[in-house]
Amino acid sequence: MADGRLEREFIRSALALASRPEVDRLVIVTDHPLSPAELRGRPLKKKLVYAVTDEAVADEVWSRRYLAVVIPPYEYSRVERIKVALVACRSEGLVRDGDTIVALAGMGPDKSLDTLIRVKIGAEQEEEKVRVDAIGLAPEFSSQVVEALIHVAMEIGAQGYEGHPVGTILVVGDATAVMEKSRQITLNPFQGVSEADRNCLDPPIRDALKTFAVLDGAFVVREDGVVLAAGRYLQSAARDTRVPLGLGARHSAAAAVTSETRTIAITVSQTSGTVRVFKEGEIVLELHQTMRRT
Repeated sequence: MADGRLEREFIRSALALASRPEVDRLVIVTDHPLSPAELRGRPLKKKLVYAVTDEAVADEVWSRRYLAVVIPPYEYSRVERIKVALVACRSEGLVRDGDTIVALAGMGPDKSLDTLIRVKIGAEQEEEKVRVDAIGLAPEFSSQVVEALIHVAMEIGAQGYEGHPVGTILVVGDATAVMEKSRQITLNPFQGVSEADRNCLDPPIRDALKTFAVLDGAFVVREDGVVLAAGRYLQSAARDTRVPLGLGARHSAAAAVTSETRTIAITVSQTSGTVRVFKEGEIVLELHQTMRRT
């Protein structure tokens, strides 16, 4: 009973904070929407957005005339659940730079709301949004997928594998064409695994990407985040692509494949850990490591 009273008081306090005029959005990450009684009398109708994993719950939220976005149903940490929800809200145009967000999330089988975070969009830890926005994604790409892969690439560049520096390529989009223009040079660890169990939005698969980055060749990822293969040799026929002096075959391959297909290629430099994003044969984003394990 004491825990129940504490949770109710916690939610009341969060709702009171979100009702303040300086707060632009209240994002609640849960598949168990609050009851009408909990929201009654609060000026939240135009602020509240639910982030849910079930389409049926989203329909229920919409029927109550509240906003909803659908996020992947993976077992994220509390903070990562909020982060994924904010990416979805941004993709739907529900939040924008400068907005102050109050976000609620929880864990456990009952998904009790026990975590409160205040975020200002475009500031502090919103670097990933800036990164994705700088690329200029085509409509078929998911900003959540591209952000997740950039984050993985940064971790590979910083951590390597068991303390040893690692370089790799992650090619996203136009997967059929990329598979036709590449060949398998090592055992594909993702072969035979169901699509539901090899999506890069799933944290264990992101860990697998970091592990398999030690393999020669490139990863091939579909626009929706499904990892099709690792260990692919990119056989591009492009000859007119140019990369800055000092960058090697990995970056040339990334430039070539993106010039021939509707893809984005993310490279990790084995030498420096620098992450570069290629689009249409050009580097559109370059991210240097601030800390690297040696």
